[in-house]
Amino acid sequence: MAAADHANSTYDRMKELKEFDQSKIGVKGLADSGITSIPRFFVHPPNTLDLKKPTSQTCTKKTIPVIDLSLFNTPTKRHQLVEQIREATSTWGFFQVINHGIPISVLDETINAIKAFHNEPHEVKSKLYNREKERNGVTYATNDDLYRAKAACWHDSLTVYMSPETKRAKEEDIPEACRKEIVAWELHASKVAEALLELLSEGLGVEAERFKQLGFLDGKMLVGHCYPYCPEPDLTLGIRSHTDSGLTVLLQNQVGGLQVKHDDEWVNVEPLPGALTVNIGDFIQIISNDNYISVEHRVLAKASKEPRISIVAFFNVGRHSDFDYYGPLPELLSPNKPALYRKFTVPEFLESFFSKELDSKSFIQKVKL
Repeated sequence: MAAADHANSTYDRMKELKEFDQSKIGVKGLADSGITSIPRFFVHPPNTLDLKKPTSQTCTKKTIPVIDLSLFNTPTKRHQLVEQIREATSTWGFFQVINHGIPISVLDETINAIKAFHNEPHEVKSKLYNREKERNGVTYATNDDLYRAKAACWHDSLTVYMSPETKRAKEEDIPEACRKEIVAWELHASKVAEALLELLSEGLGVEAERFKQLGFLDGKMLVGHCYPYCPEPDLTLGIRSHTDSGLTVLLQNQVGGLQVKHDDEWVNVEPLPGALTVNIGDFIQIISNDNYISVEHRVLAKASKEPRISIVAFFNVGRHSDFDYYGPLPELLSPNKPALYRKFTVPEFLESFFSKELDSKSFIQKVKL
């Protein structure tokens, strides 16, 4: 299909969206069917796609910081590690970690297991396909914001809620193809996140347990993304530009595509064998009173026959009541450094998040004083 054909005036977008969604085949199913063009509802507007190419040659030369976590248990060197992470999160909002203590074999097994699930037959995956508002247990779908977004993105996702207990997936409900690996990965990723939360706390000059006390290990969700072959990668995106909420720990295979916005340029995050990619989200930017920054990032669609596989561990506060308020930490405030944000509740944050398409920093703007 030529690009002009995407603009047919008789096009019924909602009808095609529903037909695709109800088929439950996902973008992996579309790719496997041998299509040579993408459905029109995946086509992004030119103003989005114009940004896909670097604005200068310097973009491709920049790299996000790489931090060696082996210093974590060396008391005389720990302050160096704290400073490295503070610098990375205050300037980039993103970094990669090496020597994190997780064996390469576990990383490979986890990636292969998620890939195996996405390679399962349609009749297996379709049983999990779900777009209900109740967010718990195990779900599989294409684009969480499929009906809210102006254009769909080229990825499928397996989502497994691990905590709080009221949302936790039953182990037997996790697909057999990746059950053992998902359960193990929760423990590995949580251990890394716990260490990082301590270092982030110390980087703010507050006690090491501060972020854990706020509950950032109490809301855990694992998402296994698959970005399959795309016949027209220049017309769509793998995931649109957005920011996250809490602390994110990402495991990815060696198929690139992740980009981070830095100094108004898109910087490629080249996969580093054995590394994990870490970023902070809007929630932490607010709590740190802008000492740390959340940063826009996206994933490009690719014509690579090998799919991009990523496993994202999201760590967020677990208390979702209307009575638990969050805002800049009082320890960080003074007459010379007033709060930059008002207090808010998790339900307010979630209502904002799920009322629109995936986007960047809209909630930060909403609560900014």
